[in-house]
Formats: sequence, structure tokens, C-alpha cells
Amino acid sequence: MQAQLQIVSIVVSLGLFGLVFELVRRRRLLERYALLWLLTTITLFGLSLWKGLLDQISEAVGIGYGPSTLFAVALGFVTMLLLHFSVVISRLAEQNKVLAQQVGLLQRRVADLEDDAPTADAPTPAADRGHVS
Repeated sequence: MQAQLQIVSIVVSLGLFGLVFELVRRRRLLERYALLWLLTTITLFGLSLWKGLLDQISEAVGIGYGPSTLFAVALGFVTMLLLHFSVVISRLAEQNKVLAQQVGLLQRRVADLEDDAPTADAPTPAADRGHVS
């Protein structure tokens, strides 16, 4: 791998690592998702730093140019992250639908109870017992 491309790969990997760490620190990213991103950045950093490993993986996979392997690995991690987030979003959408249905049912019960409740003008049975005419 060319030295300039290796330096850019290292800087980008470290920048992404710092960004993920900062998002966790500011509570913009949950720790469980940050672990996936940190694993990705550490893997990319390791492959960027260790040129020999990247060349061995490239040769084993049949890719002629080492940096292409780095991008293929990054694309693989991003694909896994997208799949994971799609599963999480699907689960949250289903939970949101169930919660909306439960809120609708509760609103209906409250409305029914308000309709059945005595009004302020009508005397209640307890109020009638306390008064002697």
C-alpha cells in the first residue's frame, strides 16, 4: 500500500473512532451501538496500520490491490451495521404500533368513564344522604 494512502486510512480510522467516542460522551449514541462502530474502526485501523495483513487478506481473497480490500472490508462492516439497524428499526416500529394501539384503547376508556361520570349539577347519592329537608 502506498504510504500516502496508508496515512489517509489511518487518519480516517482514528477520526471515525474519535467521532464515535465523542457521540457516546455526549449521549448521542448508545453504548451498545457504539461497540459495533468501535469494532469497525479498530478493524479498519488495524488493517490500515498492518500492511502485511492487508496484503495477505487481499491475496487470500483474490484481490489484486491491497487498498481495495480495505474498502471491501469497510463496505462489509457498513452492510452488517445497516442490517443490524434495520432489524432494530423494525422492532421499534412494531413496538410503536402496539403502544399507539394501547394509547387509543386507554383514551377510549377515559372517554367512556368521563361520559358515565355524574356532572357537577346533578346531586350524587352521597350528597343526598347528608341533607335533611
